[in-house]
Amino acid sequence: MATAKQIKYRLGQAKKKLTKVNKELTATKNNVKKLEAQLKKAKAAEKAKPKKRKAAPKKKAAPKRKVAKKRVARKKAAPKKRKAVAKKKKATTRKKKR
Repeated sequence: MATAKQIKYRLGQAKKKLTKVNKELTATKNNVKKLEAQLKKAKAAEKAKPKKRKAAPKKKAAPKRKVAKKRVARKKAAPKKRKAVAKKKKATTRKKKR
């Protein structure tokens, strides 16, 4: 059988454990309350948002007429210079001089 001192020691340890658990319990309860408050606020915020409605079909606007662009007279580029092209020799028969 256990002695009185051993029983007292175990009783003290059990009380310490109990106080520690009670502290954790109160802390947990407070956390639960905070989270419930946040949840309540979030739900209220969702209700406050207006629901999206389907957009009414928009009437099609008359097609816009294209504005005729004015033609701007542009300077024509100067023709490129050609290399001197050798003219073809005429096919003529020449008489030989003696």
